[in-house]
Amino acid sequence: MAQEAGQWNNCLEYVAVTDIGRRRANNQDQYAVVLASGMDDWASVGHMFLVADGMGAHAAGELASKLAAENLPHLYRKHTSDSSPEALYRAIVETNEEVHRRGQANIEFNSMGTTLSTLVLLPQGALVANVGDSRVYRLRNRRLEQLTFDHSLVWEMRAAGQLDDEHVLADAIPKNVITRSIGPYPHVQPDFEGPFAVEKDDLFLLCSDGLSGLVSDDEFSAILSTLPLRAAASLLQNLANIRGGTDNITLVLAKATGLPVVTNRDEFEPITIGANISQPPIPLPTWVALGIAVLGGFGALIVQQPILAAILFIAAFLGATGVALWRLKNRSRGVTIPQGQRMGKAPYAVADCEDLVADVQAMISDVFRVSQEAAANGWHDPDGDGRMYISKATQLAKEGEGAEALEQLRRAVDFLNTEWQENKTRGAGN
Repeated sequence: MAQEAGQWNNCLEYVAVTDIGRRRANNQDQYAVVLASGMDDWASVGHMFLVADGMGAHAAGELASKLAAENLPHLYRKHTSDSSPEALYRAIVETNEEVHRRGQANIEFNSMGTTLSTLVLLPQGALVANVGDSRVYRLRNRRLEQLTFDHSLVWEMRAAGQLDDEHVLADAIPKNVITRSIGPYPHVQPDFEGPFAVEKDDLFLLCSDGLSGLVSDDEFSAILSTLPLRAAASLLQNLANIRGGTDNITLVLAKATGLPVVTNRDEFEPITIGANISQPPIPLPTWVALGIAVLGGFGALIVQQPILAAILFIAAFLGATGVALWRLKNRSRGVTIPQGQRMGKAPYAVADCEDLVADVQAMISDVFRVSQEAAANGWHDPDGDGRMYISKATQLAKEGEGAEALEQLRRAVDFLNTEWQENKTRGAGN
């Protein structure tokens, strides 16, 4: 397991965790956190967070996600002359090209790929891009919103009106079949959302499907609305593990706690897309005509024809001025995203934490079931710590103390996960 936490200028806190889970032989997930080095860097490129979930046999998925996590931040910062959406788009396209190239170069890595979900916090707000089914959420005022569209077969069929929850195939189609990813093909099409204005205490969650497949949106909302960042990350990671840990588990939490990460609508410059598009080339005959006029002018001077030389130089000057004005007229001024408008159609799912006690009671029941199954399988709880935490959580929930009950539940889940690790070690020793 890898974990890191930090803050930036007392206005941003983050926690990042990646865990192999219980069923996988290696961890094919990656995350990256690249914070601005200072205020100038913040104004130029902002803070970047990403999660990548690799796919492929042997070490292929691990390599694909590693390449994505390493290349994307570097390539994004290479295109600082572009707007942030354009720089991020180019970085994703170039990252895909590199992963695809590496896959084609080695038969063992052929068709390797990775999902990629990215959050960039900017003075203009939060910019989100994704390929695949790793997700980005935002929690605001106890409401959780999914800001990314899953590029999965199930979601694509639902969007096309070919599938709903009542359809006979609703439960038959595997939820992990994705329709877009980084690497398998030479071209990729990411989705963009935002920029979303950032408010104080906005909390963003990026995660792989190893977490979102085992923890519901309602549970995300309850946990993230109640617990501090590190405690919330710990509970989410361990909850996915005690529920089977069927895949690698990766999550990044980023919380805006003050200016300048909180969007100041009165001070930032709106994002303009397309302002740096190359100007149309000057036609070759125009260059030839200008060259002939200049050379002719010098030739006229040599043969002592000053009037002719003046006429030719004036013609060249007027021609060059006309070309400059033509290029200025045809220069792309780009498209500015007005304040309050954004790209994309998010949110794609919403979960409100309206009854914390009820949400916690549901989680307590599930954790109690897991603990009973663990006991039946011979797991040890000689001091009764696990039972004690669950009992305390149950009593506090009955008394309406949802936050305190959730903290006791977090301790119970942490104990169960630790106990699983110790049983695994004992089993390996035997």
